[in-house]
Amino acid sequence: MNLLDGLLIALQPMHLLWALAGAALGTAVGVLPGVGPAMTVALLLPATFGLEPTSGMILLAGIYYGAMYGGSTTSILFNIPGESATIVTAIEGHAMTRSGRAGTALATAAVGSFVAGTIGTLLIATVGPTLAQLALRMGPAEQFALILLAFAMVTTVLGDQPWLGLASLALGLLIGAVGIDVQSGEARLTFGVPQLLDGIDIIVVAVAFFAVSESLYLAWTGDAAPAALGQGGAVKLTREGWKRSIPAWLRGTALGFPLGAIPAGGAELPTLLSYALEKRLSRHPDEWTPNGPGAIEGVAGPEAANNASAAGTLVPMLALGIPTTATAAVLLVALQQYGLQPGPLLFQNAGDLVWALLASLVVGNAMLLVLNLPLVHWWTRLASIRPAYLHAGILVLATVGTWTLHRSMVDLAVLASLGTLGFIWRVLGCPSVPVVIGAMLGPLAEQHLQRALVVANGDWGQVLRRPGTATLTALALAVAAGALVVRARAARRPA
Repeated sequence: MNLLDGLLIALQPMHLLWALAGAALGTAVGVLPGVGPAMTVALLLPATFGLEPTSGMILLAGIYYGAMYGGSTTSILFNIPGESATIVTAIEGHAMTRSGRAGTALATAAVGSFVAGTIGTLLIATVGPTLAQLALRMGPAEQFALILLAFAMVTTVLGDQPWLGLASLALGLLIGAVGIDVQSGEARLTFGVPQLLDGIDIIVVAVAFFAVSESLYLAWTGDAAPAALGQGGAVKLTREGWKRSIPAWLRGTALGFPLGAIPAGGAELPTLLSYALEKRLSRHPDEWTPNGPGAIEGVAGPEAANNASAAGTLVPMLALGIPTTATAAVLLVALQQYGLQPGPLLFQNAGDLVWALLASLVVGNAMLLVLNLPLVHWWTRLASIRPAYLHAGILVLATVGTWTLHRSMVDLAVLASLGTLGFIWRVLGCPSVPVVIGAMLGPLAEQHLQRALVVANGDWGQVLRRPGTATLTALALAVAAGALVVRARAARRPA
């Protein structure tokens, strides 16, 4: 019933226009080589500042799914993944492009995204409120331990080595510590700059690490967009294509949503599992790469897993206030800019907005299906933009967007500094997501810990002995230890 009420709000003419605009903008920017959903949402976030909350979040939801579809398009046509989750899509998708079946690959990706996204949204509507009610019973000690678990999950699954994720998290915590200490009232790491007393705006951090640093890195490496080979074929599915895609979509959805909602740190794991499962179950082993022309199940399954996982990551973000992916972190920033704090009370305090947002995901998915299939050839021409123009445009958008926040030269200086630091971080092979999550959740973790210690009269033992705190802390340690064991075993195996 709540989702139906949200659907009535999302279907209002003005909200439909915002959803359409978001889907078009997200696809237009997301289809550019090397520009993933996180960077797209971060770049276009300032466009929502003048809107009322429901319209702004519906616009961002359209941008989110549009950018995801755009990233899949670059993976299939140019073998350039828009994000790490679409790397698997590129394996069979680009092979299908080279064999003249780009249209079929794009069609199964588009329909699979719609199917998985719709099912995932319905599951959010079922699971989200229940999880929020359970979270209401958590005290500050349990909430602190939950954030520790999120830190452990995010840092151990990203980066080539666990210590790289921990280093990124430490950098994020350091950035989050800038400003006035709530407990003591002393200034921390402000270097005498009054504008930093309120801390560094998380939007500036997100744009710096997701847009500026990535553009600098791509320009430095000289990555360019190669022409798509063998483009051809109608953008549609044959009867055989439907027969082979439908089971793969459903299996990918079944893998993606729970692994996204756990949270497990993104869509990389479910897409890889989906690819491995489809290859094992396939009745056409001769079509799979490296020697085959590309198997349609290898596109359908991972794409469904990717979109279902994207929907699943909204569960901890909305119900617990914990983002586990880069894009979820930017969406959390968007909610905070409207004065809303994602967490257990969000469904009560802003129920109309939440349900309208979830309903808009269904509407936006349908719009993407109708919008992108006829225009896919136009997107391919847009994707041929020269890399130099692409990087320059992103830097201009990032600068203008940051200036619109507070019209402060300090913000621009921080953007340039963090963007340069993010570029160095990228060159060193360190992941950026833990940096932003650490900067965002670090101050919140500090507040919860301070409150827990106040309640316990400063007794750390009393805080850690609480059943919920002990369980979540043990899980965090188990996740960290498990990641170290898995990496150690993988290192001992022959390449």
